[in-house]
Amino acid sequence: MTLLPDFQTDVADVNGQQIFYARGGSGPPVMLLHGFPQTHAMWHAVAPALAQRFTVIAPDLRGYGASSKPQDTAQYSFREMGTDQLALMTHLGFDTFHLVGHDRGGRTAHRMALDAPARIDTLTVMDIIPTHLLLSDLRQDVARAYYHWFFLAQPTPFPETLIGHDPDTYFEASLMAWGSTPLSDFDPLALAAYRAAWRTPEAIRGMCNDYRAALDIDFDLDAADLHRTIDCPSLVMWGTDGAMGKMYEVADTWADRLSNMRSTPLPGGHFFVDQYPTQTATALLDFLP
Repeated sequence: MTLLPDFQTDVADVNGQQIFYARGGSGPPVMLLHGFPQTHAMWHAVAPALAQRFTVIAPDLRGYGASSKPQDTAQYSFREMGTDQLALMTHLGFDTFHLVGHDRGGRTAHRMALDAPARIDTLTVMDIIPTHLLLSDLRQDVARAYYHWFFLAQPTPFPETLIGHDPDTYFEASLMAWGSTPLSDFDPLALAAYRAAWRTPEAIRGMCNDYRAALDIDFDLDAADLHRTIDCPSLVMWGTDGAMGKMYEVADTWADRLSNMRSTPLPGGHFFVDQYPTQTATALLDFLP
């Protein structure tokens, strides 16, 4: 299901996975990566604005939406998820591209920029602080707000079983958290797309494995790269009413990781892309060359 009727959709066989994507517009390529518990549909009101100047690629991450959902936790590291997207852009004929990611997509984008810096023209991360920092300096207020990191990472099948009894209640609670975003702020068609995607046992397992991998694999990968900086032009965005915006000076958490950084706070909570798509698109268009 796509909320981008003017975009073409397809599935690419890349990196041993089937990655669903929507493509629209013309011009330099921009990849948009969604976060938890959403799909490419989160960009439905932003992608068309970007497509006036850019070729926009909006995929579903592995484990989410219409993309494949492998079994093992090790297959859900941000490195593996990022390799899918690098391979997708190669498949589409793009050697370099602008990269934008929200939430888990932002963490995937950060890893892509570390692993393949020559391919990333610009990097935008939305409403996240670095994974390693969040976990290594975990505070009580953050642990309370981001409890889902540790619930979803519990051994299978415990979280899958509990969530599976009522996926809508669990994931809608996630949408309303981290900034108290009411469901009424989400486009009804987008909300229907999210629900259709998260109701399957395979998607629930995939999202749990995403969070398991963050603790079991990504923390160590990031620890090994703490001495490295990303040098391409970068934009850090966050919602001023969200948990990260209230608990951190978000731009400061990236200052020693992004050497050429701009920062832009936006109104709204964690899901400011859904709440304020016009402002989000304007900020991106102001940043992208």
